[in-house]
Amino acid sequence: MISLRELTKRYGDKVVVDRLSVELAPGKVTGFLGPNGAGKSTTMRMVLGLDRPTAGRALVDGVPYAQLRHPMRRVGALLDAKAVHPGRTARNHLTAMARSNGIPLRRVGEVLETVGLAEVADRRAGKFSLGMGQRLGIAGALLGDPDILMFDEPVNGLDPDGVRWVRGLMRSLAAEGRTVFVSSHLMSEMQTTADHLVVIGKGRLIADAPIAELIDASSLTAVRVRTPQPDELEQQLLVAGMRVERRGGDELIVTGGDLDRVGGVAYQAGVRINELSPRAASLEQAYMELTASSVEFAAPAAPGAGGDSAAGIGEKERV
Repeated sequence: MISLRELTKRYGDKVVVDRLSVELAPGKVTGFLGPNGAGKSTTMRMVLGLDRPTAGRALVDGVPYAQLRHPMRRVGALLDAKAVHPGRTARNHLTAMARSNGIPLRRVGEVLETVGLAEVADRRAGKFSLGMGQRLGIAGALLGDPDILMFDEPVNGLDPDGVRWVRGLMRSLAAEGRTVFVSSHLMSEMQTTADHLVVIGKGRLIADAPIAELIDASSLTAVRVRTPQPDELEQQLLVAGMRVERRGGDELIVTGGDLDRVGGVAYQAGVRINELSPRAASLEQAYMELTASSVEFAAPAAPGAGGDSAAGIGEKERV
């Protein structure tokens, strides 16, 4: 388990992480979301002892990372796939890691097989593509067979097959009872992979909840209605204070009311309903709504683009 207790980091007058308190439980994939500059990478670095907190504590199974006797056997991490000597082969890189951490050398071959690099194990890392580098970084995280795993943008540079493989890997690790903590800007992947989400903005906690709960709480969750009397129903829904979007001849998308309320308005108005169904918001929509006031480096919208058309796309956070 990872415990963050009032975790704070300042650089001069700049507060990068602001009294962040969360508990990351085992057996789940916890997604770590936030706009660029929100403090995600800094938080992960403090968990691993790479940055010292200004205040508060980051604990791994109840103790600071620096006090772990065999850290790679307890925590595996991929924060920067480029942190590999380019002249070393993949096998030599992992062998050095294993020997320096008291890990059996048989694990080198095992993790190379797991990440799909066994056939290029003796190729120099400097010749690897971005996706191959990501796989090598994941192999390093898995090397000590740890109970806690942390990944910062693990699918960066991977092709669709690689992205699907990472998704399955995260789910299988969590199913084994491990704590899996994943930072990403790819909302579609987080919606498919994560069980729980921690969302921060400007260093502060915005949300800490199961992914389904976050999506259901979004005001963008809607009701889809099909009716042969769309004009009459639209008018009555607007009078009731709901928002209505017309879709085609007989379809309405209604926000600001649940199924019972929309159905009740239709019944009172004597409007026939052919379909009444929930239309959940996407994680992308819920995330954009949650973080709207926390975006520090917002780009101007492209002409004619929708407000959330580029959600989930951005450069890797640098703090």
